[in-house]
This record gives sequence, structure tokens and C-alpha cells, in this order.
Amino acid sequence: MKRNIVIATVAALALVGGGTATALASSSGDDESSAAAKKSSVQLKNDDRDNDRDDDRNDDRNDDRDDAKENTAEVKAAKLTAADAIKAALASQSGTAVSAELDDEDNGGLVWDVDVLGKNSTWHSVQVDPGTGKVLGSHTEQDEDGDAGRVAAALKGASTSAEDAAKAAAAKGTVTSVDLDDDGTAKAWEAETASGKGAESDWKVDLQSGKVTADKSDSHDNDSDDDDNDSDD
Repeated sequence: MKRNIVIATVAALALVGGGTATALASSSGDDESSAAAKKSSVQLKNDDRDNDRDDDRNDDRNDDRDDAKENTAEVKAAKLTAADAIKAALASQSGTAVSAELDDEDNGGLVWDVDVLGKNSTWHSVQVDPGTGKVLGSHTEQDEDGDAGRVAAALKGASTSAEDAAKAAAAKGTVTSVDLDDDGTAKAWEAETASGKGAESDWKVDLQSGKVTADKSDSHDNDSDDDDNDSDD
């Protein structure tokens, strides 16, 4: 799943600021998310058991199986949809929702993490309980890297909000993340869905029409990687 834009912004700030004070800000944000996850009504049991009998040839297949198992558990446990999580976050924090992700923290707590762009180029990360819809916590970061202006420009005149995109993508499966794709000229919302068996699919939702189309970029990247590996052989 995609990392939130807030985290990317903090990482960029760490480079600019020498990595000390901003690294503490990033750590503080992580602590807030972890604390919120502990309060979540949805607690998952992490199964970290390794099967030593599997050889290296099966590692990728086992990783895929584990990912599907984890996705299935999260989808079944979360009662709140992505659209509803965004709505709850905006009721708590005014602004424009830019991303939402169903996040399983290391402590086992499941939360919806919603990024909201507020006034004066301020980012708000709001954690929402996927079981009750209650806002569990939030933290704020100032944008000093220009991300806020870039995002605002990408969304200027858009007819489809993050909540709209989540509702549209829900026709394809259970939405586990929505994020703004503002790179290049093909600006759209990116949505990730999971089937009942945990299989993941990626979609693009047009900022104007709200039309949902399959996102083939990931498969293209994988094909390129396979070609590179073949060349190395």
C-alpha cells in the first residue's frame, strides 16, 4: 500500500533540515499513529511464523499468499468503508482529503489513516477507527517542500473528490486505499481494492468524470523488472 503524502513530505523536510528536528517530527507522527491504533476497536493478530520447510524458489509465492491472507483479514475486520472514513476525518478536520489508507500497525491495531490538506499549507493526518468510525487521533505537519501547492494545483477544478473516488472504486472491490496521482499529465485518483480472497487490484479514477479504469502501470513495472533480471542472466 502507498505511504501517505504527509510522510513523504516529512522525509523531504528531513533532507532539507539535516535530518534531526524533522526526523523527530516524523517519529512523533509515527508515535501518534501507533497510539491511535492501540485504541482501535479492531485488533488483528499478526502471524509471524515462518515455515522453514519452504525453499527459496517458493519465497515469492509464500509472500503473495501471506499478503492475500493479511488483506483478507483486514477487509473482513474493517466495517467502515474508505468513503466513510474520509467523511469522518473531514467532520473532525476541515480541508481537502488527499488520501486514505487502511493501515495495520505493528501493534496489531487497524486504522484508517486519512491525509487532509488544511489552510495555510498545513497537513493533517487523521486516524479513524475502522470498526466504529470514531476519530482516534490526529497530528499536524507544516508543508515546507511545496507539496501543498502542487496538490492544490492538481485538484483545481476537479469534480471528483477522494470520497467520490472511493465510492466509485468500491464497485470493483473493497477499497483499501485512495491516493492522489498528481505526477505527469494524467492526473487522477489511484485506488487499491481487495477481493474477498485478498487479491489486490489497482485502479485510476478520473478527476473530472469519476470513471474507473484499470491501472496497468504496476504490471508494466514488473515486466520491466523481469526483463532486467533476464538480461542479467
